[in-house]
Order: sequence, then C-alpha cells, then structure tokens
Amino acid sequence: MLVLTRKPGERILIGDDIVITVLDARRDGVRLGIEAPRGVKIQRDEVVQAVSEANVAAAQSGPEAEERIKALLGLNTAGNADPGGS
Repeated sequence: MLVLTRKPGERILIGDDIVITVLDARRDGVRLGIEAPRGVKIQRDEVVQAVSEANVAAAQSGPEAEERIKALLGLNTAGNADPGGS
C-alpha cells in the first residue's frame, strides 16, 4: 500500500487516465474528486460490502421465502400468474 500526504488542491495520478484531487481536508474526513473514464467503476467499499452481505443473506433464506415472494407477486403455487384472479 502506498501512503501519501496531500493537501487540498493537490492531485494523485493513477495510470494515464485517473486523477484523484483532494478537495477538502477536515478533522472528520477528506473530500476527494475522482476523474476516470466512464468504463471504470468507482464504488465505496462499505456499499459494496453491504450489498454483498445482503446477497448472501438472501441466498441463505429458508424454503418458505420462495412461497412468500410468489404470494407477493400474485403468483399461484404452480409458479404461473393467475390472470383470472380465481
């Protein structure tokens, strides 16, 4: 891991096409501006972890979860929509 000290207005270059600019430095955090090509994903780690944990929890739900989802979607137990409402 590379550790750098930067002041507001200073930049960090990653490769040829990613620029990170320190916008503001306060006691409780640092504001960063990131310039990158559209194809580069920029995500906050805590958000990625929360989504991953939610996906794991959803995959481990009990067998009754499928029936609850079908009921919420208005599907009958055969897995087909009941267009006539009967």
